[in-house]
Amino acid sequence: MIRTVLWDVDGTLLDFSIAESTAIRSLFCEFDLGECTDEMVRRYSKINEGFWQRLERNEITKEQVLIGRFEAFFAEQGIDPGLARPFNTKYQLRLGDTAVCRDDSLALVRSLRGKVRQYVVSNGTVAAQTKKLRLSGLGAQMDGIFLSDELGVEKPNKAFFDKVLEAVSPESLSDVMIVGDSLTSDIQGGINAGIRTCWYNPDRKPLPAEYTVDLVISDLHELIPLLLPDNKE
Repeated sequence: MIRTVLWDVDGTLLDFSIAESTAIRSLFCEFDLGECTDEMVRRYSKINEGFWQRLERNEITKEQVLIGRFEAFFAEQGIDPGLARPFNTKYQLRLGDTAVCRDDSLALVRSLRGKVRQYVVSNGTVAAQTKKLRLSGLGAQMDGIFLSDELGVEKPNKAFFDKVLEAVSPESLSDVMIVGDSLTSDIQGGINAGIRTCWYNPDRKPLPAEYTVDLVISDLHELIPLLLPDNKE
């Protein structure tokens, strides 16, 4: 029986790609940088993903991720890399302006409230995540919110989950499950922590051989029979 769910936010409860695209395009206008095309957004997203993966491997710091990704992207696009820092500052706030729930996640989380304990576990910045969780309504449904910036360590490091589990105090690690879309952050983090793992895989990508996952779902509602076994729907 799963009694505690650790939810990832970006790409799991919320559609991060929409927020990312909307924020970058609006800031290109604000900074008078011309049109930000679909291809440019895709290129930025790829660069951004690479920087976060380097953070997960403890190769760089969070500050180097936030500024370095824009420096690299701007350099490729012929834009002054010196704009990276002010652009990122506004980007963090702008990200929070767009909160699109995946799989009607707000209703799902609300239906689970009081039946299982639910916590956010995220590597996103405090500025971005606080705003998203407030505007989406998801934050009010949680029993707690754990952000890496506040804990001082990021997923998938075991130290991140040690701090979360110390605060949550589950009866058993087998009662706890992390749900997330990132194999390198959420699933590897769950493995490192010794808790159950659920890979949210809406695109139905093949599972790499190096990962062992307890559950793979393509829609968040597939969790209902596991979390609420007496549910008749």
